[in-house]
Amino acid sequence: MTAEQLQQLISAGLPCDVCQLEGDGRHWYATIVSAAFEGKRLIQRHQQVYATLGSRMHTDEVHALSMKTFTPAEWAKQGA
Repeated sequence: MTAEQLQQLISAGLPCDVCQLEGDGRHWYATIVSAAFEGKRLIQRHQQVYATLGSRMHTDEVHALSMKTFTPAEWAKQGA
């Protein structure tokens, strides 16, 4: 899987203001900004992202995904 493919999958399942990915094809690092994260705890945010990937997280298509998740307000505070 490419970064572009993974980005498209996440963006198709979540309305993302930002969806940045980097990785080596098996291990991915994502920064995701979405209003859908409003009022959600960190684990709930990650579960939302995992849900967009479905079975790909249980196969070797996406071996590992580390992510930082932000609401738009949190992202703005980061100075992005």
